[in-house]
Amino acid sequence: MAILALRYALPTIYRFPPITRVSQMRHRDQNDIFHLRARAPTPPHSHGSERRIIDLPQRGFLPRMFERVGIHYGWAVTGVVFLTMLSTSAAMGMVGVLMLPLKTEFGWDLGAISGALALRVLLYGMVAPFAAAVMLRYGVRTVVGTALALIVIGLALATRITAVWQLWLTWGVIIGLSTGATANVLGATIATRWFTKRRGLVIGMLGASNATGQLLFLPLAAWLSEHDGWRYGMLPAGALCLTCLVLVLVVVRDYPASVGLPSYGESAVVPVPSRFSGGNALKLSFAALSVASGNRTFWILASTFFVCGLSTSGLVQNHFIPLCHDFGIDTIAASGVLATMGAFDFVGTIFSGWLSDRFDNRWLLFWYYGLRGLSLLVLPYTDFSLYGLSIFAVFYGLDWIATVPPTVKLTSRSFGRETSPLVFGWISLAHQMGSATAAYGAGVSRDALLSYLPAFFAAGIACVVASIAILTIRKLSAEALLTTLAE
Repeated sequence: MAILALRYALPTIYRFPPITRVSQMRHRDQNDIFHLRARAPTPPHSHGSERRIIDLPQRGFLPRMFERVGIHYGWAVTGVVFLTMLSTSAAMGMVGVLMLPLKTEFGWDLGAISGALALRVLLYGMVAPFAAAVMLRYGVRTVVGTALALIVIGLALATRITAVWQLWLTWGVIIGLSTGATANVLGATIATRWFTKRRGLVIGMLGASNATGQLLFLPLAAWLSEHDGWRYGMLPAGALCLTCLVLVLVVVRDYPASVGLPSYGESAVVPVPSRFSGGNALKLSFAALSVASGNRTFWILASTFFVCGLSTSGLVQNHFIPLCHDFGIDTIAASGVLATMGAFDFVGTIFSGWLSDRFDNRWLLFWYYGLRGLSLLVLPYTDFSLYGLSIFAVFYGLDWIATVPPTVKLTSRSFGRETSPLVFGWISLAHQMGSATAAYGAGVSRDALLSYLPAFFAAGIACVVASIAILTIRKLSAEALLTTLAE
């Protein structure tokens, strides 16, 4: 999928124009946390009218190699980050395969195991509003490298667990926090720093990798768990994270100017900003929440995104395999269905981004939530045959995180380019709170009622309610709509 997406981008990949090393550029989103730029001092008596040549880092071997073939180094960084988000999301999602083996080996009930999963997704979401601030302060390569190292350590420690509290510590705390640092905010940071043109394509690719990785590796993990034990099921994600750790340290740089380049689509090199140039980013995050909390649109988007998390990563990702097991479907076959969802999710997310640039995003979300709710309500009546589940996988996969692009667009429309990334971080927290609710609640419901079906029915009804609620957001005027689509 990554190769196909890059193939689409290659015909217009940036061939380097003459580069101007300047410290002053045209005004562009200067208040955005991801666009903060450090400025070189203006020479005395210049009155800001002169452009001052500044010293920038020399390009290393890899940037020079990519320049020789006419490819902007930002595509190399994007490729490594794509693999990184794919691998960390695989580590995040594979525990759905391990629930039944853990229950069999240790005798733990699904409620106790689901509690650790709920803590994992909750911490994953709580990191989102602050991950950008941490990257701004310590740098992308440092933060992502540390997160990958912690994931590998957490997976290694998880193979030695013998008690429930150890499951909560490894999968709940370590994996939850470390994967949260490599979630969608990482993709937004890379796209806004390295790309002026093709930014939407990059965000779509990286966002799709984050969701697809949670499902794509499940068949291999299930096969290893079935034949060699659940501990070996964690090996693929752990090995891939370790490989990405090396690639991040070798390839990834924080800014284009770190290797003496402009961002993709520009000719002027802007110097690397000071780590303190944007002020206290944590205060900016809470200030954005303070402003957003007085806006009715924020609460509608947060509540519907809560339902999105509840009906996807919280419920289906964690409990679909145990649900299939209740109906006589083995783990490998059920994980194959989830992997199919992941493959179609990649296509659906990018296509949803294309649609969100052309149609009313409220109606897109109406259809996404409504059709998702109907599919969950119909699922129990498929008789759980391979044919019926395959149709469900294709349909549900296309809709897995198709809600993200229109939700981002509505957030941008309501809060502006500068504030909307911070506000979306808080909306993403609501998404993970919904995931945590379903991850824990469905397990408890299964233990109490001896069936997963009530949880799936409840999620379907919640989606239908969300589809109606989203239409209560006020419609843009024609002029404002044209402005938003142009952005």
